[in-house]
Formats: sequence, C-alpha cells, structure tokens
Amino acid sequence: MGSMADPGSPAPSSCDCFVSLPSASAAREVIFGKNSDRPKDEVQEVVYFPARTYAKGAKVQCTYIEVDQVEKTHAVILSRPAWLWGAEMGANEHSVCIGNEGVWTKEPVGEEEALLGMDLVRLGLERGSSAQEALEVITALLERYGQGGPCKEEPTPFVYHNTFLLADRTEAWVLETAGRFWAAQRIREGARNISNQLSIDTDITAEHPDLRQHARRQGWWNGEEAFSFTKVFSLTHQPVRMEAAKARYCAGQQLLHQHSGQITAAIIMAILRDKASGICVDSEGFATTGSMVSILPQDSHLPCIHFFTATPDPSRSVFKPFIFAPGIHFFYQVQSPSFGDKDPIRERPRFQSRVDRRHELYRSHQLVLEKMDSHQGEHQRVQEIMQEFERQALEAMKNLLAGSFVLKPQELADLFYDCVNTEIQLYK
Repeated sequence: MGSMADPGSPAPSSCDCFVSLPSASAAREVIFGKNSDRPKDEVQEVVYFPARTYAKGAKVQCTYIEVDQVEKTHAVILSRPAWLWGAEMGANEHSVCIGNEGVWTKEPVGEEEALLGMDLVRLGLERGSSAQEALEVITALLERYGQGGPCKEEPTPFVYHNTFLLADRTEAWVLETAGRFWAAQRIREGARNISNQLSIDTDITAEHPDLRQHARRQGWWNGEEAFSFTKVFSLTHQPVRMEAAKARYCAGQQLLHQHSGQITAAIIMAILRDKASGICVDSEGFATTGSMVSILPQDSHLPCIHFFTATPDPSRSVFKPFIFAPGIHFFYQVQSPSFGDKDPIRERPRFQSRVDRRHELYRSHQLVLEKMDSHQGEHQRVQEIMQEFERQALEAMKNLLAGSFVLKPQELADLFYDCVNTEIQLYK
C-alpha cells in the first residue's frame, strides 16, 4: 500500500481560486474568489485576528513547527479548517487576499513536519501589505523552512505542495511551488484561475534563484529550450485527481471567459456554486467546506468587502460580508470549540482520535440541510429565504460602495457578526 502522500491514490483534493481584474470585471475592482475543497466532515471556521506587535526574538507556533515572529502583524480575517493554525483563504487589513491549492510535482512531498501551505497563507496575510510583498514573505519562509506534514486530520499522512493566488487592489500573482522551489507570475489585467495543477508556462515574473540549475541537474530540462515551469516540474504521469483538476481548470477558465468584462462578486459566487463543472464539489469523501469572495475596489477610499460562507456547499450556503474596522465584534458563532492540550493534533502520535469541531452556525446549517433533504417543499422555501437574505446583503454592499448607503463605525465592526446571527435566526 502506498501512503496517502502517493499522488496516485484516488483521494480527490481539489480547490479552485479565481481572480478578475479590471477589463474583465464589470467595475473598477479586483474580485477574488475561492472554494476550499476538503474532507467532507471537516469543519471550517471564520476567525478574525487583530494587528499585534511582538517583542524582538519572539517565535510563533504554526500548525507543526515554530518560526521566527515579526515585530508587527496585520489584522486578518481567515477561513480555516478548525484543527490547524493556518488558513485555506483569507484577507488582511491592507486589501490583500490569498488562497492556496494542493499540487503534486516531480519534487517529492515531505511527510516530515514543516510549514503547511495553509500556514503560509496566514503568514503571508499577517506580514504582507501588498500581494507582491505577501508573495516575498511566502517564498522566503518556504526557502528557509520548507513545506510538508499531514494536510488532513488523519493518522495516514496526506501530503501535498502548494500553489497560491494572491491579489490586492491593483494586481494579482500566481505562485506555484515544488518543494522549496517556486515560480511566480504577475497578472495585471483580465481574469485568471488556478486548480490543483501547475499553470505557469514560460511567462515567469520571478523565480527561485536556483530553479533552472536544479531542473538541469535533475535532467528535467536541457537548458536549450524555453523554460516552462509547468512542463519541467509537472509529473509525467498525472494521477487521476490531477486529470480531474485539469477539467475543472478548463471549465473555470471558460466560465471566466464567458463573463469577461461583466464579472461581479455575484458572478464569482455563481461560479463557485457550479456543480456541473465540478467546481462546487460533493464527491467520494470530499466537499466544498468553505467559500470566500472579495471585492477590492481600485479606489483606495472605498472599503474592501470580504464574503464568507463558514458552512459547506456554497450552493446551499449564504455569503456574509465582513469589512475591516476598529473594534470588530468577536464572532463566537462561527468559532469551533477549543480542546487545548487534549486536542488530537497536539497529542503524540497525532490524530489518534476525533473530536467534534462543529460551531453554532455549522450545527444550525446542518439541521436545516437535513430538513431540506427530507421535505421537497421545505427545500424550495428555505432555499428562497437564504437566497433573498444574500441578495439583500449584496445589494447593501453595492450601495455602500456606490456611496448611497453609509454604515456607522459600530455597524461596520458588527457587520459579519450580525449577518451570522440573522442567518441562525432564519434557520429557527
């Protein structure tokens, strides 16, 4: 039996990230979106961490390893699997958004514990005040500490490397990695998506200093032909799940292309809900467990708006808005219970038992889905209520950006909390 680190094993691991820049967007804004596709019963929580300062020489404990802390971290909002330190996706107070995807390349994946791609997402957001700076943070950490360790809350290791989509108000970057090696591509216009495969061809904006020499030493590149990161580092025999990712990547590209010039947050939400393409996942043990869409206006006087579901299956979930503001109300309703030192991730060997990480919103949402599944009439009614609630929230945010609607500072700070509360009330 190969371990789960073996990319040939059938477990699908899939995510999709999207970004639309002006020329593809309907307004002068960058729109970011991501589905986080994870083990079906994994709970994703939405957490806010304020900006903080640290003493010189401080360390920070990530999921598995400790790294040097910086003197100041930015405020961040994260959507993350409840068992780990990092995040699948999130944003910071400087309008930076990041999402990651698992990939398998010719570089072997390391089962030894290092930084997870999800830790790198959080570190990039806490330390980068632009998409490019966040990219530099991630690549420096990657080169120094490496990536590796179990990406799933299970005793059998499931390990992958990562690709990232980073965006801010003016541009986006795709960062693709293979072990400690990486290549990055800057995107200034149009739309771009990433799935679980390498996609940077010869158009490389920045790269690991030893990238090409390494590829030559391994005999993967002859030094003569044009250097394509995808061609040189992709596995010769793609595992089943990466073949499936290719179909999703193409479908995602087509959906972006179809709406080019008209892309709004609502369109990205619709793409994330697309079941036919496989972008909204519900299959053999994997599902879309959390989704995020962000509006980053190019006008820096306007706030960025970040929408999160905090519940699985975006086609049956509500996107709720969050805006960075002073005095953010702590949202306990989407925070998983804490198990301290008794947590199976902290005990050695890790993951020998399971704990119930469901938060209040997750439980309410689950009960409603069960009801919807058992009564067809109920299904229609609840679905309509949820859609109407989201439509109103989107409309309000659109008016806020247009300046025809103003929120007081306290209302901004309570925005996400209040929306989650309203959603829980709807389910009752």
